[in-house]
Amino acid sequence: MGEHLFRMGFRDEAAGYFHKAVKLNPDFSDAKENFYRVANWLVERWHFIMLNDIKRNKIYNAAIQKVVRSGYKSVLDIGTGTGILSMFAKKAGAHSVYACELSKTMYELACDVVAANEMEAGIKLLHMKSLDIEIPKHIPERVSLVVTETVDAGLFGEGIVESLIHAWDCLLLQPKTKGEDGSCEKCGKVIPASAVIFGMAVECAEIRRHHRVGIKDIAGIHLPANVNFQSPAYSSLDSEEAVEPYTTEKMSRVPGGYLALTECFEIMTVDFNNLQELKSLATKKPDKIDIPVTKEGILDAIVVWFVLQLDDEHSLSTSPGEETCWEQAVYAVQDLADYRIKPGDHVMMEVSCQDCYLRIQGIHVLGSEHEMDVVKSFTKNKDSLSLGNEAELCSALANLQTSKPDSVEQMCVLESTEIALLNNIPYHEGFKMAMRKVLSSLTPEKLLQAMDMDTQCQSDEINSGSGQKENSVLSAPDPYYVLDVSEGFSILPIIAGTLGQVKPYSSVEKDQHRITLGLISEANHFPKEMLQFWLRHVEDESAMLQRPKSDKLWSIIILDVIEPSGLIQQEIMEKAAISRCLLQSGGKIFPQYVVMLGLLVESQILVEESAVQGTERTLGVNIAPFINQFQVPIRVFLDLSSLPCIPLSKPVELLRLDLMTPYLNTSSREVKVHICKSGQVTAIPFWYHVYLDEEIRLDTSSEASHWKQAAVVLDNPIQVEMGEELVLSVQHHKSNVSITVKQ
Repeated sequence: MGEHLFRMGFRDEAAGYFHKAVKLNPDFSDAKENFYRVANWLVERWHFIMLNDIKRNKIYNAAIQKVVRSGYKSVLDIGTGTGILSMFAKKAGAHSVYACELSKTMYELACDVVAANEMEAGIKLLHMKSLDIEIPKHIPERVSLVVTETVDAGLFGEGIVESLIHAWDCLLLQPKTKGEDGSCEKCGKVIPASAVIFGMAVECAEIRRHHRVGIKDIAGIHLPANVNFQSPAYSSLDSEEAVEPYTTEKMSRVPGGYLALTECFEIMTVDFNNLQELKSLATKKPDKIDIPVTKEGILDAIVVWFVLQLDDEHSLSTSPGEETCWEQAVYAVQDLADYRIKPGDHVMMEVSCQDCYLRIQGIHVLGSEHEMDVVKSFTKNKDSLSLGNEAELCSALANLQTSKPDSVEQMCVLESTEIALLNNIPYHEGFKMAMRKVLSSLTPEKLLQAMDMDTQCQSDEINSGSGQKENSVLSAPDPYYVLDVSEGFSILPIIAGTLGQVKPYSSVEKDQHRITLGLISEANHFPKEMLQFWLRHVEDESAMLQRPKSDKLWSIIILDVIEPSGLIQQEIMEKAAISRCLLQSGGKIFPQYVVMLGLLVESQILVEESAVQGTERTLGVNIAPFINQFQVPIRVFLDLSSLPCIPLSKPVELLRLDLMTPYLNTSSREVKVHICKSGQVTAIPFWYHVYLDEEIRLDTSSEASHWKQAAVVLDNPIQVEMGEELVLSVQHHKSNVSITVKQ
C-alpha cells in the first residue's frame, strides 16, 4: 500500500503507512527500508541541521523577542516546519500566533511539538499554504508581524517573494510610514526585514565534472562536436516545468576544494518590508553585472549566498566561510568557447528574479587583450543575442569555421550524476576490457582472426577516411546480444558495438537520449540501426530482461547494482536472478560480484545531520523526540574524502553480493573490526568495490567515481579503546542491508 502511494507521488500518506508498519513491527525490514527512503523526502535532512544550529536559533529568537516586545503582538509564521519560530513569538509575549504549514507530515509534527510545549492554546496551526489563508475564515484579522524562514540556498526558491506579496496585500497591517511615531499595534512588519545576495566566480573540479563533459573520447568512442550535453539547471530556461537554475553545495566541504577567481560581489538587495519592491522584482529587466577577474584559473561556477537581515541589528550569513547549517547555490558555467580566465578579464552576467528563482544568465568573459572590448568567450546558444552585435558577429564567425553544413546540433540534458558518469574514464575502460574478455571467450578462433582483420580494415578505413566497405564479420552467423539495463544515460552499448560482432540493446527511455546515442553511433562509423532500444515496447520491469528473439540468449547483461546515492539498488538480486536464466552458456552478468567495505569513524557532523541533539540547541523548546522519529540511520550522498571525521579503524569487508553465483551469498554475518584509535564511534561509512570480473574492479569511493558514499549513523555513540575489537552484525535481505554493532 505505502510503496504504491509513494510511487504515485503521495509521499505524505505513504510515509504515514510505512511509519505505522515500522511501529507495529520494528523488524519488518522492507517497511523499514521504504520508510527510510520516504522519510528522507518527507522531513528533509536540513530540518535537523537547522534545529541543531544554535547560532541561527539564538539570532531568530532575539529578533522576534525584540519586535514582539516593541508592540507587534499578533504574529503569522509562514512555513512553520516544527513550529519553533511560533513558539519563540509566544514565549516573547505575542497575544495571538498563527502558523501555517503545507506538508501534512510537518504540520502533524508541529501539532505534537506545540502540544508538548504546552502552547496549543496560544498557537493556531493551519495545514495550508499562506496564499490560501483568508480573513476572517482562517484568521480573525490582519496581523502585525509575519515571521518566516522560507528561504533556500538561492534565497527565493521556496516562494518567499510570492508569499510576502500576498501577505502584504491580504494578511498584514500596513507598514509603519517613515517618521510615524507611536505604538506598533496598527502597523505591519516582516522578519526577515531584508536580504543582500552575494556571489563569487570559482574554479572547482568537483563542480566541473558534474556539469560539463570534459572529454572528447571515452574508451575509444568519439563524442561528436554536434552533441551538446547540459545539466538540468542550465537548460531549465526553455523547459515547461520550473527547474531550479542552480544546484547546492556546501563549498567548505566540496571534495578537492575550490579557488576564488574574483572578489565576492553584491548581486542584489531585496527589502521584504517594501511591497512595491517585491512586486517589481519579478518584472524588472535583468541587471547586467561586470566583475573583474583577480586570479587566473578555469571558470567553473558562480557561487551564491546571502545575508539575511532579520532587523537592524540581527543578521545571518550563509557564506561559505561561515560555520552554519547552510549550503550555497551553485550556478555551473556551461557553453563557453574558452573557460580559462586571468586578471584583466571581466566576467559578465545578467541577473534577474523570474518565476521564484534567482537567475544568473548569459555568463560570458570580456578579454583584456584589446582596448576595444571584444567578447573572448561567447555562448553557443540563443542567449548570445542579448550580448550586442559584436557577440553575434563573433558567434556567426565561429559557426562558419566549425560547422559542416549537415551537422545537426543536438542538445542532451543529463542529470549531474550522469555527466559525472560520462567523465568517469576508469568505468568505461573497465567495462570495455571486461566485455572484450567475455566476447573473446565465446568466439571460435576462426572468427577471431576474421575480427582482427576486420578491426584492421576498420582502422585503415578511419585513417584513410574511405567510405563504405564490405564487412566480413557482420555477414557471418549470429551476432552476440548485449543488454545494458544500467540506470540513466549510458554509452556502454556503443562501446559493446565496437567489439566486433555484437548486437547491443540500450534501455534508455528518453527520446532526446536515444537521438544522442544515434548521433554518437554514427560519428563512430557504427550503423545506428545496429543499436536497439529495449524499452520501446516493454510495459513493466519484469519484461525488461526478456530475450530479443525467442531462440536467442544474452551474452552479456549489464546491471546497475549501486545507486549514485551510495545505496544498493532496490530489487537488484531479483533482477540478477532473472538475468542468470537468460544468459547463454559462458555469458556473464556485469558486475559479477560486489564487495561492500566500511570503517568506524567519529564524526560529530554526521550525528548533527541525523538527529536533533537535546533541547539546549533549540533554546529550551522540546522538539527532539518528535522530529527524531524521522531520523534516518542511513546518510546518503556523502563525500568521504571531505567528510570531517576521525577514522577509528581500517576498512573491513562487510558483505559480498554475488550476482553470478548466488549460493555464495549469506543473509547475515558477523564482522570483527580491530580498533586502531581510541574515540567514540558515531558512524560506519560504507562504499563498494564493484568487480566486473576477478581482475577488473571499480571503486565507488575513488576520485573519478560518479557514485557517492553512504553511512550508518549510530543511535548512541560507542566509546572504544585502541586494540579492542568491535563486532558488527551485517544483515542482508533482498537489497536491504542493515549494519548494527553487537553489544
